Amino acid sequence: MSVQTFETELAGTPLKIKTGQLALQATASCEVSYGETVVLATAVMSKQPRDGIDYFPLMVEYEERLYAAGKIKGSRWIKREGRPSDEAVLTARLVDRAIRPLFPEELKNEVQVILTVLSYDEENDPDIASLIAASAVLSMSSIPWKGPIGGVRIGQVEGEWVVNPTVEAKTKSNMNLIVAGGIDKVTMIEADANEVLEKEVYDAIEFSQKHIKKIIKFIEEVVAKAGDQKVAPEIKEAAEEETEDGEKKASIKEVEELTKNWVEENVSKKLFAKSLGTKSSRKGVVYELADELALYLEEQGVGKDRRAKAANMYMKLVEGVVTDAILKDSKRVDGRKLTEIRPLSSEIALLPRTHGSGLFNRGETQVLSVVTLGAPSDEQMLEGIDESGTKRFMHHYNFPGFCVGEVKPMRTPGRREIGHGALAERALQPMIPLKDEFPYTIRVVSEVLGSNGSSSMGSTCGSTLALMDAGVPIKKPVAGIAMGMASDNKGNYKILTDLQDLEDGHGGMDFKVAGTVDGITVIQMDTKTDGLSMQICKETLEQAKTARLEILKNMAKAIAVPRPELSQYAPRIISFSIDPEKIRDVIGPGGKIINEIINKTGVDIDIEQDGMVMITAVSEEGGKKAAEWIKNIVRVVEVGEVFEGKITRIMDFGAFAEVLPNQEGLIHISELAQRHVTTVTDVVNVGDKVPVKVIKIDDLGRINLSMKALQPQSDKRPDDSRPSGSEQRDKKPFKPGFGKGPRKPKH
Repeated sequence: MSVQTFETELAGTPLKIKTGQLALQATASCEVSYGETVVLATAVMSKQPRDGIDYFPLMVEYEERLYAAGKIKGSRWIKREGRPSDEAVLTARLVDRAIRPLFPEELKNEVQVILTVLSYDEENDPDIASLIAASAVLSMSSIPWKGPIGGVRIGQVEGEWVVNPTVEAKTKSNMNLIVAGGIDKVTMIEADANEVLEKEVYDAIEFSQKHIKKIIKFIEEVVAKAGDQKVAPEIKEAAEEETEDGEKKASIKEVEELTKNWVEENVSKKLFAKSLGTKSSRKGVVYELADELALYLEEQGVGKDRRAKAANMYMKLVEGVVTDAILKDSKRVDGRKLTEIRPLSSEIALLPRTHGSGLFNRGETQVLSVVTLGAPSDEQMLEGIDESGTKRFMHHYNFPGFCVGEVKPMRTPGRREIGHGALAERALQPMIPLKDEFPYTIRVVSEVLGSNGSSSMGSTCGSTLALMDAGVPIKKPVAGIAMGMASDNKGNYKILTDLQDLEDGHGGMDFKVAGTVDGITVIQMDTKTDGLSMQICKETLEQAKTARLEILKNMAKAIAVPRPELSQYAPRIISFSIDPEKIRDVIGPGGKIINEIINKTGVDIDIEQDGMVMITAVSEEGGKKAAEWIKNIVRVVEVGEVFEGKITRIMDFGAFAEVLPNQEGLIHISELAQRHVTTVTDVVNVGDKVPVKVIKIDDLGRINLSMKALQPQSDKRPDDSRPSGSEQRDKKPFKPGFGKGPRKPKH
């Protein structure tokens, strides 16, 4: 295969696709370059379908290589890439959701798409290049796929739309919207926004379409010159059963027809006989009908293998019955209107010792969210090809098996948990106070205790309640809702508010929208169709807003604004600024001084490069003591101030006294007392604490102290009131005796 390179430009940046050079043993491969960001895309399909499955086994992997950004892993012991970062998992999910709807339903061969980032220019995000690369490699391959699709990122900077903004431009944008899809259809939406109006989001989606069309046309040109012939999905048919006399029984098509007719005749009668308000009641009816179908087919002479085939068809046929009821009669299995939300309830302060907690219920979806406040040093360290630094707000999501009534091993978080946790985190992020206003590290954990329809949006609501209960001064409450759809292949559709179980069938969508009363903060959409029209997107956004406002009203009944005070069990942070030049004085050689403060006061201390000091203390007394200690270290001594000094050194010419931590001054021997001092130790010794006054600070910053200045002039010992004999002799002039001897006493 010869090497071929194709080139165009997208939003002023070169976009290239190269084939025939790398990974030539894959079913298909290509390199996609956007700017100097390069992604290798490979696609492989297994030779045979996987037996005994009723789903399409697609695997999408996004591999970050740190060499792409010229980095070596920061761990001391492990230097190679290991477990994918959360960002890598989210990018893999993003690509998966965009391409999955376009595979044929009957395909059961394993398909794996691997996207490896080979080069990162720190301007153009690899996720968009990966999305285009996945579309290109699948379109070029022999794998059955109804592509190509395109994908772009839309930002809004100073009111202007920007296509694929650079990393720097993204920081100035109030929207980060990724749209993927075909001609005039959308298969995937992922958006973060800062309270953007529904109309602006719709306009951004519409604006993306012309750029998506350009990408699709470019990929079609590549496929025309370097693409392979598509193969038809292989459908394994079970061997025909025979009777004892060799006569064949019902064929596959006959069994399918029997099953379809029975479902259409019987399921609707029982499933809609009365409003089934719980998931378990609906499941009970569905399982009961499945047993009746199996018995009916057995009576019709259908063998075991054929009945198993009918069982695989059954659930899809039931979902079809539910869809038809919605499309024809606007009828839902639980009796709700199409725009109606299930019963809502909101509670706070459920747990006595946590820093904040909130419980949110929407129908059978139940989420308990718990807030923990920590020191700035508790921030999460980030390490990836396109990110570094720290993260101070984290939302983690747990989804145990019992929340859906299943037995499931307890493992580390999977892609679903990471994805749903990140979605709620992004929904809340714009409302989290800045570090200058609220310097705490904030962790929220959402425990899904029951799930039947969008536990990620339930986590958003529960986390909002918990944050306000904890006294975190969030700007506004955030709520979210999952929107669904019933549609057929004739173009008929109806949009559903508050999607649940049986309603998420073929021809549906999962369109999650979260935000405040004033606008959207996050969107995540995927679909089981070949794409949504612009009209569907517009109607869904408008209908979701109505639902979001209703949920926010319910949450406000529990708590409308954040508590004015933190929990008594939450740590307190004392923050103040010091001269950045004094930071080294606080830290000390090898961290000696700051560690001494921490050990003796029981606090955590964080110091920013700009001189911001943050002391985190559970004990108020410890926090105040540490703050005073640090302020004394950096305090600038002024002439005239009085201190209690501690004698640290004795010299012949005076004594050194520590007046503030690590700040000494000299008490000259002449300043020790009002009287004449011959020896320093006659007045002070090492360890003595004495009152001193600052009398001078020279040009070098050296401090001169005086004890004498604080003593009254009469401050002399009682035996010093009259001069000694030697002093008197020193004052009289010496007169020689001219040879006279000693005077004899008179008698």
